Amino acid sequence: MQNGNSFWSTATLEFFIALGVVIGGSTIGTLSTLLTGRPPLYTMADLAGRLKIWALVAALGGTFSTIRAIESGFLGGQLSVVVKQVVLILFAFGGSHIGYLIILMLTKGEG
Repeated sequence: MQNGNSFWSTATLEFFIALGVVIGGSTIGTLSTLLTGRPPLYTMADLAGRLKIWALVAALGGTFSTIRAIESGFLGGQLSVVVKQVVLILFAFGGSHIGYLIILMLTKGEG
């Protein structure tokens, strides 16, 4: 798979990709309130919540390669591969959730 240094750089990259998808998507998506008349803070918080799962998927580059690696790790008896994939999923989830919390903090929990 990857050596230790590359693994942690990949995990960090996935964290920040997920963080960026939530913050960027909810921020840019809020511009729609200029056309729709919806309340901007509520819309931003709502979008951040809806983008969390998509940020996770985007950070992992689609879930099929991750699921395939977990499957081959289990079937091949390589638990280190499974553990690495789970850690990558946790890093991506952490990034998306922290992005969501940042948006909630900026909108003062309007969602």
